[in-house]
Amino acid sequence: MEARLALVVVALLASTSAAAANVFDVRNYGSKGNGVVDDTKPLMSAWKAACAAAGAVTLVVPAGTYYIGPVQFHGPCKASTLTFQMQGTLKAATDLKRFGNDWIEFGWVNGLTVTGGVIDGQGASSWPFNKCPVRKDCKVLPTSVLFVNNQNTVVKDLTSVNPKFFHIALLGTKNIRISGLKISAPSTSPNTDGIHIERSAGVSITDTHIATGDDCISIGQGNDNVEVARVQCGPGHGMSVGSLGRYAGEGDVTRVHVRDMTFTGTMNGVRIKTWENSPSKSNAAHMVFENLVMNDVQNPVIIDQKYCPYYNCEHKYVSGVTIKDIAFKNVKGTATTPVAVMLRCGVPCQGLVLQDVNLKYKGQGTVSAKCENAKAKYVGVQLPNPCP
Repeated sequence: MEARLALVVVALLASTSAAAANVFDVRNYGSKGNGVVDDTKPLMSAWKAACAAAGAVTLVVPAGTYYIGPVQFHGPCKASTLTFQMQGTLKAATDLKRFGNDWIEFGWVNGLTVTGGVIDGQGASSWPFNKCPVRKDCKVLPTSVLFVNNQNTVVKDLTSVNPKFFHIALLGTKNIRISGLKISAPSTSPNTDGIHIERSAGVSITDTHIATGDDCISIGQGNDNVEVARVQCGPGHGMSVGSLGRYAGEGDVTRVHVRDMTFTGTMNGVRIKTWENSPSKSNAAHMVFENLVMNDVQNPVIIDQKYCPYYNCEHKYVSGVTIKDIAFKNVKGTATTPVAVMLRCGVPCQGLVLQDVNLKYKGQGTVSAKCENAKAKYVGVQLPNPCP
């Protein structure tokens, strides 16, 4: 009996020791977390050690404020799963000369979980240098967090504030689940998209609140199988597919399902936007936008195939993006402009369905819809009245 107990104790001690060996605390690598000392190198050292460890690994960023410049948390890692557990705040350096296109980069990792904590991009001092809203050849400022070429990723319970550019971007990511995020920046902050998605597949964004200066969520080119559910958006520019069709070789955007979203005080509700004069052809297809509430939204439902945010725009050729099989279902609420539904297609849109749309204009007069090269099927309640 005593021998058996001794074996159990030894086994427990061994498992506890192994578990401890798989937890990496950034303070053990020199991080101060006082918001003053630059913790960039210690965090990178802690990541390198965690990435090289086998099994289920956790990297812990304890309570505190960690002042850091650009960091690359790259794999591939030996760990079967790697959890980046933040209990504190990562605070960005403000000197733009230190940065390339992003601040915090997670790349080439399979089985990554990023959870908790605050990402503070300290963007306010950089926003005056952002000329992208008015110039095509602008210098792009750094995105706060970029996930690039990862697989099987979870991002949850994270707070992002005041990025220099986008809050979060996904590039070449497969199978990522994002939930419980709080994303915020002033409504006047330029290009501060909440979550931007590009060339990714199997993306889920749920139970998240986004209040920012640009699109709450933007789905760029080359994406497939994107689900967005129970997201609160506002202020901001709404939920966008696009802009698409600006560059050569863009991929199709397919299978997008947006449901149970609420928009409050936003410029747009749900929008598909594509450029004219596209250098190559692509598709935006098989999308459903349903169970949407619009609270004082300027443009609740919009397809715009003449998108151009600049003063001088060429109108030589229609957009090279073909829009087909798009449904807007159970959309209700209030619009702050008379045109609550705008369907402006280039090449005629195919397979448009509007079902149970009930949008009231907050001003004087009646609510209306405008259509161009858009023949839609109308089902159920329709306010505004369908286009003739």
